[in-house]
Amino acid sequence: MKFSIRRMYILFVTIFTVFLTGGCATMETGLYEMAINHECRRADLTAKKMEVNGMPIALLESNPDKGYPAVVMLHGFAASKENWIRFARHLTDQFHVVAIDLPGHGDSVKGPALSYDIDDQVGYLKPIFEQMDLQRFHMIGNSMGGAISALYASRHPDQVKSLFLIDPAGIYAYESELVACIINNDNPLLVEEKADFDRLMAFAMEKRPFIPWPVKSVMAERMIARKELNKKIFADIRTNHDYYFKSELKQITAPTKILWGREDRVISWRNASVFDRLIPDSEKEILDGIGHAPMIEVPEKTAGLFKAFVTSEKNIVMAN
Repeated sequence: MKFSIRRMYILFVTIFTVFLTGGCATMETGLYEMAINHECRRADLTAKKMEVNGMPIALLESNPDKGYPAVVMLHGFAASKENWIRFARHLTDQFHVVAIDLPGHGDSVKGPALSYDIDDQVGYLKPIFEQMDLQRFHMIGNSMGGAISALYASRHPDQVKSLFLIDPAGIYAYESELVACIINNDNPLLVEEKADFDRLMAFAMEKRPFIPWPVKSVMAERMIARKELNKKIFADIRTNHDYYFKSELKQITAPTKILWGREDRVISWRNASVFDRLIPDSEKEILDGIGHAPMIEVPEKTAGLFKAFVTSEKNIVMAN
């Protein structure tokens, strides 16, 4: 991206001012917030907070008053609602977008007393949707969020118009590189020092987006601060639901697309065939040269695939 002299001057003045008023740590946080706010404005998303059953829940939402069909987005383990911003930018002109920080993540409720198992996360969602008056919506989930979305669609078929699963968790018939790492007591998804963040990005994504210094630095620091909580969440979601989860998938009635990056090192792309076989009305597509997070690696392409899927003649008829 090319910067004009005026834009470079404004950026320099902003950085210098933040530095003078608060020091380096404050400068990083301030620039991080500026960058995220800028991305949200470009995507027509607004950060919101609500309290549901005494629990604070954070989310990003586009204008709900335009009458567009709603689409709910659920992130993966140790991720947040911000994972969807660049993807959502290609949808907010046609959809009412809702990207939620799941409990234990982002700016939502967190703590060691809560349970973060897939079943529990599904239970947390229902009252959130009720409070937002979301009655019928499309559902998109990545990784852990994919497993949660699938389970929610199975249990609440009257609410879910379509299901778009991106490298979903829940089925591990084919092992990935992550399994070998965990066996060696080395989990690349857990960030305990700054170098671990770069390793996580390289492990999770084949086509990594550019992340500017202040954004990457703050993201790394926040993950380090939550390392003990992330260990608990990872342990909770590893509870063995394999056979039970497979049975749930067979109950899904919403049209479903399974999208997977062939270079996924977190969960093997070969598990897409298992999801496709178990979910009655499903289709799958494998993206070459893409890893575990297509909506981050190729946001415009992934959004295009979602729009093509939900606007296909077959799915419009089934969803109405």
